[in-house]
Amino acid sequence: MPPVKMYTTAVCPYCVRAKQILKSKGVESIEEVRVDMNPEERQKMMDLTGRRTVPQIFIGQTHVGGCDDLIALDAKGGLLPLLASA
Repeated sequence: MPPVKMYTTAVCPYCVRAKQILKSKGVESIEEVRVDMNPEERQKMMDLTGRRTVPQIFIGQTHVGGCDDLIALDAKGGLLPLLASA
């Protein structure tokens, strides 16, 4: 399973939901980068994604997007194959 990295903040219901979805799919560890505590990381996230909202989810080198993007990817059957790659 490829590494999962998620840019988050402390109080973000979408971040919590995204983590629940990933864990339900067998993801055991998520590298969380708290952008509310580290402005440099928020800038890095914005440079990588072009977005300023959290969560921003990466599975391996693939930028999935936010929580809605994760849900849409799962709905069309793309999440499990992406998690199985690597």
